[in-house]
Amino acid sequence: MKKVAIVGFGREGQSLYQYLKGQATYKRAEFWVLDQNKGLTIPKDVGSVLGPEYLNNLDQFDLIFRSPGVPYHSVSSRLQNPHSKLSSATKLFFTKCPCPIIGVTGTKGKTTVSTLIYEIFKNCGWDVYLAGNVGEPALNILPKLKKDSLVVLEMSSFQLQDLTKSPAVAVVLEMFPDHQDAHLSFDEYFQAKSQIALHQNAGNKIFYFTDNQYSKKIANLSKGEKTGINDKNFLPFSAKDLLIPGRHNVRNALMAFSVAQSFGCPTDRILETVFNFKGVEHRLEFVKKNNGVSFYNDSASTNPSTTIAAVKSFKEPKILIVGGKDKNLSYNEWLGVFNMNKVKMIILFGENKNKIKKSLSGEKKFNIKIGQGLNECVLLAKKIAQAGDVVLFSPGAASFDMFKNYAERGEQFKRLVA
Repeated sequence: MKKVAIVGFGREGQSLYQYLKGQATYKRAEFWVLDQNKGLTIPKDVGSVLGPEYLNNLDQFDLIFRSPGVPYHSVSSRLQNPHSKLSSATKLFFTKCPCPIIGVTGTKGKTTVSTLIYEIFKNCGWDVYLAGNVGEPALNILPKLKKDSLVVLEMSSFQLQDLTKSPAVAVVLEMFPDHQDAHLSFDEYFQAKSQIALHQNAGNKIFYFTDNQYSKKIANLSKGEKTGINDKNFLPFSAKDLLIPGRHNVRNALMAFSVAQSFGCPTDRILETVFNFKGVEHRLEFVKKNNGVSFYNDSASTNPSTTIAAVKSFKEPKILIVGGKDKNLSYNEWLGVFNMNKVKMIILFGENKNKIKKSLSGEKKFNIKIGQGLNECVLLAKKIAQAGDVVLFSPGAASFDMFKNYAERGEQFKRLVA
């Protein structure tokens, strides 16, 4: 009897289990769930190893499926048995998918671009599905797919890391250091992202930003048709035409426009979708205007560079709420950017608040306050803000010190503002 381990039993792990259970190949398999969360509910007739020792004794399994939330090296480094095969739900999806996949990766902007591409194709009448990091787990949509369908798949470094097949169309957005708490190095992070291009053939396509060195390097690994995107050239629209603020969102929209155009989508349908796109929740999401003060929720900002992009998106004076769980990233760039972009106050909270405070101790003395929790931060911001100000919640750090994920953090911010 084949012994199958599912390492990590969150959304994707549960989807994988349901899929495997329905396949004839796994009818007689013995399933196990391995997860560090001791409080999980495990399906009947499924074995489990829960808690800190969940990765011990991996060699007893014939097939091990790693979920994206579990670092690749933490599993691969413990495998000694040459007969134990390591796989993932994403890898399985690529072998079973009957239609073209548009894979979207990058450090940030993945969800916005994936969603916008999906909305454009839907508006153009395609049988299109959104999956991966956004939308449904990819295996859930397999029964619905036909040869003439199209899948837009948002892909993180953790989903890409052990792929041996690349999507027919790869989209590589801006890249910069991230997830240094889960990857062994930036090089490992870059190599993981590279899998989106590395296995493409001459009939495939890759889209990338020409002014980002890492995006460009990954594109050069592809054997497919390369399309470089640069927002400094002629644009089919301007920032004024979009409902979502920020230069980075102009770039995101331009990328989605270019991909859809390459498939022959009518320009008027593409522009109609782009101009009506209201963005994605927790990404520079407008929450409320109260007494002339505008509140924005950018909880999906989980690294320093995305906070910089958020700050640059507004010309108004800003009160900035930042901080969270550290990812071994530097905040030194913030000092110069905040000086130049009307940041009138910074409210810090979370595990890395002292690290950020130290990074901001330059020649200009910022008005810095420290809140004990998000509730106190929002109260401080409301007290200080004046008409014409923007209160911007763009943490620049992970959420796991206080919240389950960035979405829960963003929801709490919105409730507190309301």
